[in-house]
Amino acid sequence: MAVLDVNVVAADQEVWVGEAKRVIARTLDGEIGILPGHEPVLGVVADGEARILTTSDETIRVQADGGFLSVENNRVIIAADQAELL
Repeated sequence: MAVLDVNVVAADQEVWVGEAKRVIARTLDGEIGILPGHEPVLGVVADGEARILTTSDETIRVQADGGFLSVENNRVIIAADQAELL
């Protein structure tokens, strides 16, 4: 089964890195759900919560404010101005 390699970073720190089954994040265009095999996308992160479902079925919740979201080749990067685990 394919997985997503996820990296959540803030301007001053790495917040969370790991493998996931699914990522749901808020963009200026609304919520986006990302599964393995998702088409490449680049979006602007809206202030709000991102939810990451890990490969061990744990949900990681991250408050991300500003920045961008990038998806390509099963790699998801959330590069936020500010981010912290909830």
